[in-house]
Amino acid sequence: MKKIVLNFLMPALLLTAISSCSKKSDTVVVAVSSSSIIVQSNWRVTYYSDSGTEGTANYNGFRFTFSANGSVAASNDLFTINGTWSTHNDDSSNKLLLNFGSSFPDLASLNHDWHIVEKTSAKLRMEDVSGGGSGTDYLTLEKN
Repeated sequence: MKKIVLNFLMPALLLTAISSCSKKSDTVVVAVSSSSIIVQSNWRVTYYSDSGTEGTANYNGFRFTFSANGSVAASNDLFTINGTWSTHNDDSSNKLLLNFGSSFPDLASLNHDWHIVEKTSAKLRMEDVSGGGSGTDYLTLEKN
């Protein structure tokens, strides 16, 4: 009798346990590297702040295209500025290093070693804390 009850109860308990698990709706991509995410599409700046001064409008109309070879192009309807990019881990943090040189001041403002604080397949939210105590910069890139 115990064997019959156990044979009936075990599958019922297992089915109950499996069906009670909820799926997470988080879109955070953990297993995919930042490098492979960033080269999948064009990106746009949806938020930029330099030590508390909001400057997102400076990047309206720009498309950022990241190539697997480490080059990045920032283009709008008038011109294209080329730069470089790379990802690495530093202090157990995933980082994106951007360098557009100094000829275009708004893009030069993005020349940082950005700490990636949120990574999804469509969004990178980053920050850079100044070592000199001048504040924290924030940058959010989203796929076009």
